[in-house]
Amino acid sequence: MNSRICELLNIEYPIFQGAMARISDASLAAAVSEAGGLGIIAGGTAPVDYVRAEVRKAKELTKKPFGVNIMLLSENADAIAAMVCEEEVKVVTTGAGAPGKYMEMWKDHGIKVIPVVPSVAIAKRMVRSGADAVIAEGTESGGHVGELTTMVLVPQIVDAVAVPVIAAGGIGDGRGIAAAFMLGAEGVQIGTRFLTAHECTVHPNYKQKILNAKDIDTVVTGRSTGHPVRTLKNKLSRKFAELEASNAPVQEIEQLGVGALAKAVVQGDTEFGSIMAGQIAAIVNKEQSCKEIITEMLTEAEALLHKEWR
Repeated sequence: MNSRICELLNIEYPIFQGAMARISDASLAAAVSEAGGLGIIAGGTAPVDYVRAEVRKAKELTKKPFGVNIMLLSENADAIAAMVCEEEVKVVTTGAGAPGKYMEMWKDHGIKVIPVVPSVAIAKRMVRSGADAVIAEGTESGGHVGELTTMVLVPQIVDAVAVPVIAAGGIGDGRGIAAAFMLGAEGVQIGTRFLTAHECTVHPNYKQKILNAKDIDTVVTGRSTGHPVRTLKNKLSRKFAELEASNAPVQEIEQLGVGALAKAVVQGDTEFGSIMAGQIAAIVNKEQSCKEIITEMLTEAEALLHKEWR
């Protein structure tokens, strides 16, 4: 399963752990990196001091490379962008904006920059600005989503750019990894499968909702506001749907989501909390260590990729 992305980032396996806001902390990121993948600490809207503390914790837990995801629309993006240089972080992934203004600074510090992209046009723009690779994320993923599915998005981006492409969205086992490689990807990013990892510190109620999920249990809310988010269905998602159906003001709809992620992640409120998860949640049916998850997925993927079809 070696690929250009492994050589570029000095990692053993081409598996990224998704940057899930309020969830992807030092504990999870370090465990994934120790298991041979690339763990990623989610910056989200957190203050720089929190993210710096998580980076330092991760350094104590692993000597292997890990990354930080920076949500570029965050008011703390400038501070976190400078902090990753100060803390000698090896990899930065970005979302919700263009990282162009930070590129020179990051490159001067030897940081590999890998933006998350939802379309061919944006992928090309990121590569022109200096991206070392791109994460092509399909609408099957949890959290903030685009329109195109992973199946159609990945091969088009592979054809459009010369840098390595990491596939994301709807990948949670070896079959998904094998399929992504057949589409031309050189790595995968996985979020939902790691929600039930032993090292994931999300509230146990959140984990149980993932374990109980069925194939049609996710829903996308917020399309009318321009900020679509995929979550598991609950009373909060139904309230979102009601407000959107009634053409409620955008401000009222978005206000409903304020603090909702923390309710789910920290407090374990599975009715009025935002339980972000991808459509692949239905195949996640057990709790394992990050090492067990990665080993199981890669073993299955390699068997499929070397299978002789008759």
